[in-house]
Amino acid sequence: MCLAVPGRVLSVEDQDGTTMAQVDFGGLRKEVCLAYIPDVQIGEYVIVHVGFAIQRLDEKSALDTLANFEKLGILEEEFGDGFALAAKQAGEPR
Repeated sequence: MCLAVPGRVLSVEDQDGTTMAQVDFGGLRKEVCLAYIPDVQIGEYVIVHVGFAIQRLDEKSALDTLANFEKLGILEEEFGDGFALAAKQAGEPR
């Protein structure tokens, strides 16, 4: 599955002329490209799709969405070990 997931910007830096950020997705941290919204500030929430921040999001909406994704197991599916998940879904022991 490939969803757009909200996350909180932890840091922002320039990497070879491209604005990049470390973003927290409910405890999971990933590097994200801010090319589409380069003026994002640390602490803001953004929606990220395939490694690119595509939109700002208010904190309440972001936290509600992350809580629902966590309940549904979507965060593990999006950011977890794909091989382990496939084995689990196939009924294979770990």
